[in-house]
Amino acid sequence: MQFPERLVEGYRQFLGERLPAEQDRYKKLAQAGQKPEVMVIGCCDSRVSPEVIFDAAPGELFVARNVANLVPPYSPDGAQRAVSAALEFAVQALRVKHIVVLGHAQCGGISAFTEPGEPLSPGDFIGNWMKLIEPAANSIPPRQPDETREQYLTRLEQASLVKTLDNLMTFPCVNILAGRGKLQLHAAYFGVTNGTLLVYERESGKFMPVAAHEHAAAMATPRF
Repeated sequence: MQFPERLVEGYRQFLGERLPAEQDRYKKLAQAGQKPEVMVIGCCDSRVSPEVIFDAAPGELFVARNVANLVPPYSPDGAQRAVSAALEFAVQALRVKHIVVLGHAQCGGISAFTEPGEPLSPGDFIGNWMKLIEPAANSIPPRQPDETREQYLTRLEQASLVKTLDNLMTFPCVNILAGRGKLQLHAAYFGVTNGTLLVYERESGKFMPVAAHEHAAAMATPRF
């Protein structure tokens, strides 16, 4: 069984460029441990890497990824829950100051929820997981006659982010620290096609662009 050659080549690139530039940082992280201030809960979609989007160095982000960047409500029933375990570690052990739920356009999980098909396996793990979208879907108007499917999916993707913020607040450790002002929750939405980043504003209830000027400049730069 051969290890993927693409990964070997990537590692060679890492050895030639990034490791020499950040070797001291890696040594400090190995000795002192990680102390990231930001946890990102993202989608496992291969097009949406938080470390790439936020140009993060090693040790800066504590990242948990799953299908459709979801967080189930607090449910201490003894079941094995990877998202809850990661959240508990980030908040209680690492003492992160920010939790960012990072969603994105063209999310396959959200799309699958709106058009369920035959289960991919007898366990139907994706179908059962995507039932977490139901409260978000119920919180917005159904697709309108003059609305494209893409427009509706965007509304649902963003509504799901807001609902995930609500679910985070059901965790006592999150609720207490947020109430004390020691932890802030954020929702962000990444446009895969053009690289836009929208951040949810609670006051207006809308997703608003950040670094819009820099984004416009980047899109206007000629590509050769």
